[in-house]
Amino acid sequence: MLAFALTLMAGLATGIGSLLAFFTSTTNTKFLSFSLGFSAGVMIYVSMIEIFVKAQDALIGALGNGPGHWFTVIGFFAGMLLIALIDKVIPKQGNPHEVKKVEDMSKTKRSVSDPSLLKMGTFTALAIGIHNFPEGIATFTSALQDPALGLAIAVAIAIHNIPEGIAVSVPVYFSTGDKRKAFKLSFLSGLSEPVGAVAAYFLLMPFLNDVMFGMIFAAVAGIMVFISLDELLPASKKYDEAHLSIYGLIGGMAVMALSLLLFI
Repeated sequence: MLAFALTLMAGLATGIGSLLAFFTSTTNTKFLSFSLGFSAGVMIYVSMIEIFVKAQDALIGALGNGPGHWFTVIGFFAGMLLIALIDKVIPKQGNPHEVKKVEDMSKTKRSVSDPSLLKMGTFTALAIGIHNFPEGIATFTSALQDPALGLAIAVAIAIHNIPEGIAVSVPVYFSTGDKRKAFKLSFLSGLSEPVGAVAAYFLLMPFLNDVMFGMIFAAVAGIMVFISLDELLPASKKYDEAHLSIYGLIGGMAVMALSLLLFI
């Protein structure tokens, strides 16, 4: 129960990030640009510095130096290919490069849909959901073996999930004007973490090994990097004012670096 509670706490932190995103006005494009860049920085840094390295260590330990490196890279690009295929099969609606201003919403007194932002928020929720599933397994299993270690990992992941919740809710909210829908997507992406804990307990515990962990984490790293480069950063630059997207990118990386140094 303690291990599951820690995993649930970490996953629900995406909802905190979603709520924080609503303290800004929808007319604040500076916030939109900065927060999207911030989210991209978080996802790129955690993918390349933490998740990819953990996947590589697990696979090298299980398969040896040469095969471990190869399978890490294969898993990384397999994750990119998976999310690219999902991107390919979803039809594009309208012009994805057309910037929709919030002032247009106030003029028409109705929400102006920006399909590129809505699609980006949905993909981000999917990537974070996939990312949180193995994190839930990792938090749960580590807490079973060592509660102190499980607590440290849960706190670190919770800090990660706050800006991840922003990454989901901001584009959905700015696209639809619907706070409930934005919060729901953000909340559901975090719930995959306790689902991972349940799966670990009932399905994976007898078969869990370093190879499975390594391949999952490598693929998750690829998915998150793809999302950041293909969706988050282009959208952030589209709404950019005075290089705020780059400042947000650096800020997101700095927050992730600090959280890793303090809690892992």
